[in-house]
Amino acid sequence: MADTLLAERIDAPAPTSRRNALVPVLSTLPWVLVIAALLVVWSRGSVPTPDLARFSAYWVLALVLPGTLVHRALRGSRGNLPEDLGYGAATGLLLEIIAWAMAAATGQQSLLRWWPLPVLVAFAAVPGLRRHWRVGERRPLPLAWHWGMGAALLVVLAWGYTQWRMVPLPPVYGGYYQDVLYHLGLVQELTRAMPFELPHVAGEALRYHYLSDAHIASGSMITGVPPAVVLLRLWLVPVIGTAVLLAAGLARDLSGAVWAGPVAALAAFIGAGVTLGSPVGATGEMPLSYGSPSQTYVLVPLLLLAGLIVDVARGRSLGRAWPLVPALGLVCAGAKSSALPPLIAGLGLTAVVFWWRKRQAPRPALLALACLVAAMALGFRLFAGGGASTLRVQALALLHFIAPYSETLGTGDGIWPSAPLPPGINDGGLVGWLLAFAVVAWWVLGQAPRWVGMSLLVDGGHRADPAVWLLAGTVLAGAATTWVFQHPSISQIYFWMGVIPVGVVLTTWSLAQARAPWPALVVPAVAGALAGLATAGTVVGFAVPRISRPGTPTTSTVEGWLRVLGLSAARYVLFVAVAAALAVGVAALWRRRVQAPVPVPAASAAGSGGRRRAATIALAGVTAAMLGASAAVVVGGTVRSVLTEPVPATGPQPYALTADEMRAALWLDDNAADDDVVATNVHCRPVRTTPHCDARAFWVTGLGGHRTVVESWGYTDAVVAAHGVQNLGYARQSFPDPALLALNDGVFSAPTQTDLDRLRTEHGVRWLFADTRAGAVSAELAALAQVRLVAGSVTVYELNRP
Repeated sequence: MADTLLAERIDAPAPTSRRNALVPVLSTLPWVLVIAALLVVWSRGSVPTPDLARFSAYWVLALVLPGTLVHRALRGSRGNLPEDLGYGAATGLLLEIIAWAMAAATGQQSLLRWWPLPVLVAFAAVPGLRRHWRVGERRPLPLAWHWGMGAALLVVLAWGYTQWRMVPLPPVYGGYYQDVLYHLGLVQELTRAMPFELPHVAGEALRYHYLSDAHIASGSMITGVPPAVVLLRLWLVPVIGTAVLLAAGLARDLSGAVWAGPVAALAAFIGAGVTLGSPVGATGEMPLSYGSPSQTYVLVPLLLLAGLIVDVARGRSLGRAWPLVPALGLVCAGAKSSALPPLIAGLGLTAVVFWWRKRQAPRPALLALACLVAAMALGFRLFAGGGASTLRVQALALLHFIAPYSETLGTGDGIWPSAPLPPGINDGGLVGWLLAFAVVAWWVLGQAPRWVGMSLLVDGGHRADPAVWLLAGTVLAGAATTWVFQHPSISQIYFWMGVIPVGVVLTTWSLAQARAPWPALVVPAVAGALAGLATAGTVVGFAVPRISRPGTPTTSTVEGWLRVLGLSAARYVLFVAVAAALAVGVAALWRRRVQAPVPVPAASAAGSGGRRRAATIALAGVTAAMLGASAAVVVGGTVRSVLTEPVPATGPQPYALTADEMRAALWLDDNAADDDVVATNVHCRPVRTTPHCDARAFWVTGLGGHRTVVESWGYTDAVVAAHGVQNLGYARQSFPDPALLALNDGVFSAPTQTDLDRLRTEHGVRWLFADTRAGAVSAELAALAQVRLVAGSVTVYELNRP
């Protein structure tokens, strides 16, 4: 009996330790917390519970699930569920755009909600595809990775909450940023069939990078959630979360360090320029923008594409995934026209460098380059508007939007100077050039967390890695185009904003390759974070005096700004010196503690090998401090904003809409047929129509959900291309078709049956949206058209059928 018992004890598997049994639970917990926090934040944003349920189901069943199956089939599993789902969500967004385009081209939008069904059926029915329902060969990630990613996603969620908490859902008394209303109008338009029209001026072809709006429109059509709720609340955080997982995966793939994923995830998206309390900011601080859905959305296809191009540059076969390259390239071009050119430039540089080194054409890289160039060209033909002509070459044009130049030498440049350089530089002589150099140098310093990873090119081993050249070339191209081109609305900055995650991934890679002792990275990172918080004044009672600006915008001088820039640079040099000293000192103490052996060949600490190692650790410490400061400023500000009750706006709000105006527009959206056209007398911000007003109202089409004969023309191709005419900005240019505008406005001020018949027969008008705050409305209109709604200053009329 004893022998039998002994045998059973020996043959039985060892009991699983309590710690190992808890690992799956503990690794799942941060993701549960993120999802729960997202639902709570959405709920606090006044999103109805049924809408939350439908939108959550849409993301899981119509994006993540089919996308994960397809990505595993094309690229294989990454060995863990979170990354599989992240890459799957990105692939699902790509598939959704394809399905949306097919539905819009055929007029079958009602079938769009069923697009995942064939994918799911195929992966369930085909034996060779069934294995993709499970994680492939398991390569689990450490518990710390899960919690680090959970923390990064919670910060992203908090940032998203701070963006929309002051943007109430309609109808309310208040105003919306004009670009948000513009995008809402495009979302409404993209629920219709092709060909698309500019909803603000019916009949004009829609030429814009609108694929982010197509995603929002698809989410609304599939779920039935109103477009305004999807745009203002629901779409943002899941898309950013997907980009966060892609950046983390790319950083881990390149560096081989698990910790690099969460670090890159946080610093790439919730990081700012490091300016240490200077009044001169580093323009282009973050890659995210609540007011520009196109910029935020494009980060997903761009990062997924960058991962593919890394493999291509390294000579790895993409196999069945090759079709993703042109497809993602076209989506990038259609989502944000500034996203693809830097990556193309980086790939081109990589191909040239390795052709020069090996005297052999890198065929896979050239094939990928050809695919991306073709995608960019096709995207320009399909999406780019005529207003793109306003992007023109002017070196250092970004100075027009930076205070030291714009308040001093740039005051006489005019609204749209046509010159190789901003005119004030040459007019200022030597001082002008000195100021320009100082501002550019400060911008480069402030953006250092995004480019310091180029130090990998110094090392011969990494210089032989095509991926280093690809990422470095992409970042350089983004910076160069930002400073070489000119746009009236500083839109050239999007070239830089799009490459920020790429630059941070490269920086994180360089940090991992330094192989410094972990305390030599953590201590400078914490010190950098404290410096960032102190100089930003985020924490009450813990602050370093900020550097004061010289005078007011009207009294500042070049000399004053040069002093400010000098003080800012001195503070930055001190920051770098302290970070380097901390890293070297902590590394030395750590080496003594663990008694690490001296690397061979043996040399004295003062030898060249020791100096190189000390320099490597110092650079790693400075890099860690920069990343710490970069993230701390935004994280601290976000936490402070979340914990502070928002202060309602007080005093006059000239751009505010009344709740009745919003309510009337929403009523129109609910009661008019999808293809009905509206005539309105609303054109301007503020609402009153005046000569050369700011013609960017956009709320009648955005909230009203229908095309208008003429609402606002501030972003039409013709007026954007006319920027600077009569020394007026594009938003204040006159409407290019005065006869059409006169016909449209005449039916409100002096209506006749003839004019109403012309609007109905020539322009398809069925509804009139009259707002007395925009202009006078004749009482005779009620005798010629049926009054359907009166809400405050708005009256909605329906034209009588002939």
